[in-house]
Amino acid sequence: MAAGLSRAGSTTSSLAILFLCFFSFSEAKDYLVGGKPDAWTVPSSQADSLNQWAQSSRFLVGDSLVWKFDGEKDSVLQVTKKDYVNCNTSSPIEEYKDGDTKVKLEQSGPYYFISGAEGHCEKGQKLIVVVISLKHRGIHSISPAPSPAEVEGPAIAPSSGATSFNGGLMVAVGVLVGFVLV
Repeated sequence: MAAGLSRAGSTTSSLAILFLCFFSFSEAKDYLVGGKPDAWTVPSSQADSLNQWAQSSRFLVGDSLVWKFDGEKDSVLQVTKKDYVNCNTSSPIEEYKDGDTKVKLEQSGPYYFISGAEGHCEKGQKLIVVVISLKHRGIHSISPAPSPAEVEGPAIAPSSGATSFNGGLMVAVGVLVGFVLV
């Protein structure tokens, strides 16, 4: 009898861990741009560019970017790819001036941001964020974000051949059911 209760407790624990993993993979996150307040500045070198920071993160649909900057001196402009490349500030998709900006990433693909301060974009104050959908994020293999140069292709982030999240979840549930039946 005690062995049966032990197996049931183990199965319950395994299911609880599975559900915690599921929710941790699907929970939207807020990302402080650059990983620190006041990172929205002209970079001192290419290594300090915000694109270097963005490449080390995985952004999912539903996540948000948060900027902290001096709204009296700068702004964040969401722009098209063409305006990003040309540092064109004249017709942004969105303009954020409050210095405490939060942008929800509502669809997969690249997002382009440049500084609204004169000359700052030309000096490297700009950011590309590639957003992926949950179905493109693998449970077993999470590759680094593509570089801005790789974004020149299609607007959909590559899946890197990783096992889909839903497929990985089904395998995990199958393994747990197997433990219960044994």
